[in-house]
Amino acid sequence: MKVFGLVGWSDSGKTTLMTRLLPELTNRGLRVSTAKHAHHEFDLDTEGKDSYLHRSSGATEVMIASRQRWALLHEHRNEPESSLEELITHMSPVDLLMVEGMKQHAHDKIEVHRSGRAAPLILDEQTGVVAVASDAPLEGLSVPVLDLNDPSAIADFIIDHCGLARLVDAARQSSGG
Repeated sequence: MKVFGLVGWSDSGKTTLMTRLLPELTNRGLRVSTAKHAHHEFDLDTEGKDSYLHRSSGATEVMIASRQRWALLHEHRNEPESSLEELITHMSPVDLLMVEGMKQHAHDKIEVHRSGRAAPLILDEQTGVVAVASDAPLEGLSVPVLDLNDPSAIADFIIDHCGLARLVDAARQSSGG
């Protein structure tokens, strides 16, 4: 499973780009999953529901299953936050795992950058940034600059960079396209 990410400062457009890239990648025949880091506490459960009661009563993990989907909620219970490597072990194998955030991790990633923001480029401080997707030209970078408004070209870059062209070609041939 190839792992590739999108990073950027808050409100740079990471989620918008992710939601535009996913159809581009899946429509080319790739099986894609996502992982997203949240900097704040979040809860997928609802107070008062049985699963919430299980968790709040001390369960380390609660699985919720229905005909449409299943979810596994895991409580750290005073353990450190899981690494990306640990989280990946819980995911079903796919062709490409797209990661939003987790800029400290060593996987290859595209930095999402918006013009007019005073924030410095993450590229200058983090390893693994292999391109920058920007809504304006950027000069003097050591990596390619991609048009943030062209998700098809960004998908091409990711497919090429991750060595997934063979899978895309096979999917195209099997669908008769």
